[in-house]
Amino acid sequence: MSAPLPPIGMLAELTHRCPLQCPYCSNPVELLKANRELDTETWLYLFRQAADLGVLQVHLSGGEPTLRRDLEQLIAGLAGRGVYTNLITAGVGIAEGRIEAFAEAGLDHLQLSFQGARAETTDRIGHNRGAHEKKLETARRTVAAGLPLTINAPIHRHNIEQVPEFIKLALSLGAERLEIANIQYGGWALLNRDALMPDREAVMRQAEIVEAASAKLAGVLNIDFVTPDYFAIYPKPCMGGWARDAFMVAPDGTVLPCHAAHTIPSLTFERFGEKSLGEIWEDSPAFNAFRGTDWMQEPCRSCERCEIDWGGCRCQAMAIAGDAAATDPACIKSPHHARMAAFVAEAQAAAAAHDASADFHYRRITAGHEAAKVKA
Repeated sequence: MSAPLPPIGMLAELTHRCPLQCPYCSNPVELLKANRELDTETWLYLFRQAADLGVLQVHLSGGEPTLRRDLEQLIAGLAGRGVYTNLITAGVGIAEGRIEAFAEAGLDHLQLSFQGARAETTDRIGHNRGAHEKKLETARRTVAAGLPLTINAPIHRHNIEQVPEFIKLALSLGAERLEIANIQYGGWALLNRDALMPDREAVMRQAEIVEAASAKLAGVLNIDFVTPDYFAIYPKPCMGGWARDAFMVAPDGTVLPCHAAHTIPSLTFERFGEKSLGEIWEDSPAFNAFRGTDWMQEPCRSCERCEIDWGGCRCQAMAIAGDAAATDPACIKSPHHARMAAFVAEAQAAAAAHDASADFHYRRITAGHEAAKVKA
């Protein structure tokens, strides 16, 4: 295998703390407390190494990254190295004047999530009363500060029929971009799969609505559509391909190829500080485990798509096939592909029996290993 090219993108999960408790969150079910987070100087040192390594853009995420009191300093550190910064926020509880401070520090873009296009949906999914109005105010302040705005709409059973309303919402707020992001089933979303899975007819209607709106609003609103793996024929490349051009860093400095890589028990991931970013990117056995195509089994190895999807999602293969090297079950060529439809059918049966939203496992930091189960 040839030496890897330098990475160009990085996701920095600055904290797992969050005022919302969304049951679809991609964070691990065992969340890290504040005392496990890297301090300011360590994050700044890490960002300097990332820039030296070739990273051009950093997505500042969480949890809720604005809970970090040093966020302005972190943004300024990246801006000073010419690195593009995108703040991914829930937009709840941001103090007056702080968005303007982010812009002054050099922030390039803000991505704001809405759990629903309607207030009652946002408040129920996020388990935070009044969250919707706070998000609307964050959007207005972002545009007023001169920052480009993306509205992120994580889609699942409980808001999929609101896609036309999400489009109207993004237009009304002056957003430049709308991401219709069907949730991916890892972390808390996997725990809540039965309660969140939409039916196939709703997914097809959604795709038609997005296609028509994208054509109609070309040049006005850029609409990105993240297709749902459980209804796909072919998989998506995970993070552009495992350790191919991007990586993520957890709040404690653990460096990972993707959000859910820690769910693969055969791999051990290193922390920044114990090794440099360059050493981890180039030499880590975990990063090299599924890099390129040499690791692939059949039918992936001889597939004409092997350098298009790069094998798809290794974590999904682990979760569904029990083998991280197996063909992603989202692929129609996978012997496990039928299990995706079976999971959809099971979710529909559960929804028909009762209100599945009453079974949400809401995201929260707990002392134990069991996720808290709270009634909606």
